[in-house]
Amino acid sequence: MQPAGVGAGVCGVAVLRAADAMLRALGGEEISMLLPLSAMPGDPAGQLGLADPGIEEVKISPVITRYLPTENNGPRRRVEFLVPASGIATALSAHDFAGAEQLIDATLGIAYEGELFHIEGFTSEYFGGVAYLYRVIGVE
Repeated sequence: MQPAGVGAGVCGVAVLRAADAMLRALGGEEISMLLPLSAMPGDPAGQLGLADPGIEEVKISPVITRYLPTENNGPRRRVEFLVPASGIATALSAHDFAGAEQLIDATLGIAYEGELFHIEGFTSEYFGGVAYLYRVIGVE
C-alpha cells in the first residue's frame, strides 16, 4: 500500500497555480528579461553587423528576489530570482524558444530596480514531474 499523496496524480496546472499564488502572497515583484531583437535593419550597415539590433524587454511577474551573500573578491551583489514557470511559459509562447534553457541562454541580462544583472546560473524546481519554479542567480 502506498502512503497518502504518493502516486495520487497531482495535476500539473494545480502546481503551477499554487506556485503563482505563493509568489504573489510573498509580495511578488516584476523583473525584465532583456532579449536581443531578431529583426535586423535592411541597410548594408545592419547586414554587416555595424548596427545595433536593439533589445526587447520581457516582463515577468510575480517574482521573489533574495539577496545572497558574496565573497570579497567576487561580484558586488548576487541576487536569486524565484521565477514562476507560468511566467517563463508566457515568454516562451511569445518567442520561438524550445524551452526555458534556451530562453535563459538567450537572455542578455535581467533588469531589476534600475540595475542590470548578468545571469550566473539557474535551476528548475519540479513537483509531480512538472517544473513549477525557476531559481535564476543574477550578479552585478
